[in-house]
Amino acid sequence: MSRKAVDQNVGFALQVESPRILSVPQKHEITVPEGVVRIRLEEYLFERFRGLSRMYIRDVIRSGQCEVNGRIENKGKRVSSGDFLEIELDQDRESAMVPQEFPLTIVYEDNEIIVIDKPAGMLVHPTHREKSGTILNALNHHLNQENGEKFVRPGLVHRLDKETSGLLLVAKSTRAHRILARHFRLKSVEKRYVALVEGLIKDKKGTIEAPIGRFAKEKSWGVKPDGKPAETRFNVLERREDSTLVELEPITGRTNQLRIHCAAIGHPIVGDIKRGGRESERLCLHASSLLFRHPTSGNEVHLQSAQPKWS
Repeated sequence: MSRKAVDQNVGFALQVESPRILSVPQKHEITVPEGVVRIRLEEYLFERFRGLSRMYIRDVIRSGQCEVNGRIENKGKRVSSGDFLEIELDQDRESAMVPQEFPLTIVYEDNEIIVIDKPAGMLVHPTHREKSGTILNALNHHLNQENGEKFVRPGLVHRLDKETSGLLLVAKSTRAHRILARHFRLKSVEKRYVALVEGLIKDKKGTIEAPIGRFAKEKSWGVKPDGKPAETRFNVLERREDSTLVELEPITGRTNQLRIHCAAIGHPIVGDIKRGGRESERLCLHASSLLFRHPTSGNEVHLQSAQPKWS
């Protein structure tokens, strides 16, 4: 069984074979070596098991399958030389981070960070079902071609849906990842999107406030009275015959927030068939602007990506 990932804008196709390996997690017993002083548990394990994804290792810790000196700990536990770790890991998951060579549109890169202009239709990171053909697979190849012994692990500090295109910021070191993740938590990073939505929005600008939660039975996310608070600002850029081009700024970062909020006000995003949008070649949602402070210099970095041509 194979899968073909194709992007119309970039113009490439990658054929990969879907792995069919079923394996049992193995127990690892580790004594933290000399020289390690108060490093976060998750960071130590990321470096120890370089081929495994951050998402998977965090899930293992969260599920209670990692003990430090005989006690189940969380990912923030500080470990030092002499600490004894016991953890159950599925080593076959290393295939999720296999380097793969295919085109990347790089908007910015230095020693600490890299910003990619992600195509629509491509996953950012491997999942349990799709372990190849993702942005992280390509980044693993790009960042480690000429590094010899030094392994650079790309660290996601935010995500874009598979169907969404645009700017994606990735850290190239644990330190940069920690700093940028804090900036995102503190909401000091400004993200803006452009979207083509159904119908004509009357107001020039406004704010959408509607709590978002998960509906367990349907296994989907939507507006839910007991959900988490969510806020999106919008600004109309252009009114067309039967659609509106808008700029969206997510103040909060809930799952599928922009899609849910646009549908909630009666203007689903074109291509979001599930929420009432018409069929389209792609979801008409693009991460067009990113403003953040560099994790080393502290200087403001403002990057932009051109809006796709949506008919």
